[in-house]
Amino acid sequence: MRHYEIIFMVHPDKSDQVPYMIENYEKLINNSNGKIHRMEDWGRRQLSYSINKLHKAHYILMNIEVTLKILDEIHTSFRFNDAIIRNLIIRVKNPIIESSPIMKIKNDNILQNNEINKTKNKENNDIVINA
Repeated sequence: MRHYEIIFMVHPDKSDQVPYMIENYEKLINNSNGKIHRMEDWGRRQLSYSINKLHKAHYILMNIEVTLKILDEIHTSFRFNDAIIRNLIIRVKNPIIESSPIMKIKNDNILQNNEINKTKNKENNDIVINA
């Protein structure tokens, strides 16, 4: 089995179908004894240029280890799925397990927001009113 990195973009109006699509691809890969090394949902992001008069798309990144037969099935499902506006499949030598830079930034922002909220809550709880 070989390692692949797959990125696909989903039509922004079909973003609600993304969890279902991810689940189907996970089932396909797991049922064929493949491995998913990394699955990241980058969410809806601005496109660099318009594609089919669209300015945004929902991005999904997968790093998988599958046979060529399963990869062909995935590629065929991308071609015949109207919700997927673009896809890219790249063969890589080794599995990539660490988070992508986009997810690292997203996680750092979430941690910073949580810390800010905790400090605000502490400040609100520390206020003493003299009666």
